[in-house]
Amino acid sequence: MCVVTVSAAGDYPTAAVVDYVYACMKANGESRAALESCSCSIDVIASIMPYERYEAAETFRSLGLQAGERGALFRESAPAKSADAELRRAQAEADVRCF
Repeated sequence: MCVVTVSAAGDYPTAAVVDYVYACMKANGESRAALESCSCSIDVIASIMPYERYEAAETFRSLGLQAGERGALFRESAPAKSADAELRRAQAEADVRCF
């Protein structure tokens, strides 16, 4: 059970929360337990990092999937690495608390 307040993801747009929970459920099973854990997970992430930084990290990740030099900037730059590290730490904390 998630121990974060219900309003933790309140600053995150609904579409971003739903996208996260949907992808999380796809990766963890499409069950009620997965729904609860994934919902908890985005709440924990939202309590750790503001939406602007979450959005930047997700953007770097998405653009970093491009092959070759096009994606290298979004994988290898200092801002990309910093944003990815922050998101990974938040996700690790969410995993500990929610799964």
